[in-house]
Amino acid sequence: MGNENEDLIRLERYETFRCDVVAELASTEGQLRDLKTAGKTRTATYQQLFANRLTLRGILERLADHGI
Repeated sequence: MGNENEDLIRLERYETFRCDVVAELASTEGQLRDLKTAGKTRTATYQQLFANRLTLRGILERLADHGI
């Protein structure tokens, strides 16, 4: 492992990554809500966003498992 400064930089990068995932998840959920309201749950876009939401939730769960 690196020195303390490198460890802090790495931690900041993980935190930035986590914040990006949280923001992307919120955006994805908003888009899904809009499509659902418009009755477009069977579209390819909805299905792609739904899969993306599952992936993003999985990433956040794994980060949480590691205390990030």
